[in-house]
Amino acid sequence: MAREGGRARRRGQGELEGQVLGALREADGPVSAAWVRQRLGGDLAHTTVVTILTRLLAKDVVSRERHGRSFLWTPTADVARLAALRMRRLLDGERDREAVLASFVTALPPGDEQMLRTLLDTPDSGRPDCTDTTHGRTQE
Repeated sequence: MAREGGRARRRGQGELEGQVLGALREADGPVSAAWVRQRLGGDLAHTTVVTILTRLLAKDVVSRERHGRSFLWTPTADVARLAALRMRRLLDGERDREAVLASFVTALPPGDEQMLRTLLDTPDSGRPDCTDTTHGRTQE
């Protein structure tokens, strides 16, 4: 757990994944879980770091290559993509997608709402060409 004012505090959901991915992005090349652990301050168990890396692998935001008896890890996406995947997972868990999206958009500050409108109006603004046949929307 992270320390705050001398006391342990629980990390927010996904916070550790973001920190691990951020550490990987700072590396000059593929790195070990031990390197990531050290980069994050070493207060995490090695198995915790490996678990997070494995979860990131399943989300396709890191890759790994065998190096002896362990793996070397490389980021394949940035923290923004990880946040977008978390948002997508939350949205996919709701029955009324339209209501959730409408609530989200109406709660945005004006600058963010305008940025979203610009992104939606811009052809090929970084959206992939593949289609999610479940919802008829573009996928990440």
